[in-house]
Amino acid sequence: MRLAVNIDHIATLREARQGHDPEPVAAALLAEMAGAEGITVHLRSDRRHIKERDLEMLRRAISTKLNVEMAVTADMARVAQNIDPDQVTLVPERPQELTTEGGLDVAAQKSAVTDFVREMQRAGIRVSIFLDPDADQVRAAEAVGAHAVEINTGRYAEARGATAAAELARIVETARLAADRRLEVLAGHGLNYSNVIAIAAISEIVELNIGHSIVARAALVGMDRAVRDMVALL
Repeated sequence: MRLAVNIDHIATLREARQGHDPEPVAAALLAEMAGAEGITVHLRSDRRHIKERDLEMLRRAISTKLNVEMAVTADMARVAQNIDPDQVTLVPERPQELTTEGGLDVAAQKSAVTDFVREMQRAGIRVSIFLDPDADQVRAAEAVGAHAVEINTGRYAEARGATAAAELARIVETARLAADRRLEVLAGHGLNYSNVIAIAAISEIVELNIGHSIVARAALVGMDRAVRDMVALL
């Protein structure tokens, strides 16, 4: 299983003082050296943490996969074509949200998502779709031509006891369906050094996107140690 490290919160810390430090690109390089096999960033419409400048520098600097999360808009399609990331992950975006609050409703936006996916395919960019563990959404992702799906583990991460077990079962079922549909299966959101174990045991999932818990640990022990600890768990 591959680990992709989301470095958004390195940029969030930088923007707290609207300065230059810490440098997201430096964090990405440290994560790579510690064993990360991908770097993920979320470019939001208000550019509140990651900037296009960061994307340009990351594209030139990192040697692993660059995955850019983005909304389905003309502005984001323009950025993707300019930056040429290895992959874009389509996510919903709501103004003022602290973090992504749920998966993209592909079924409800089928026409717009199909057009976006085709535009990315013409540019040679892989498309993943962040979606809730739901069979209808997996089928919709396949229908619009996505290469991969990233299953939202947020509800599982927040749940406890029997509820967590039920959410885990939904993720397992969704991962199997997506793999049967020949979609690459990724997962992420809310995962930490404790709850990741059960997700890492799902054989159909080949990559996890993890950000906040790694950056939080890195604030105490450093990025190298924080990434190596997560890689060891996977």
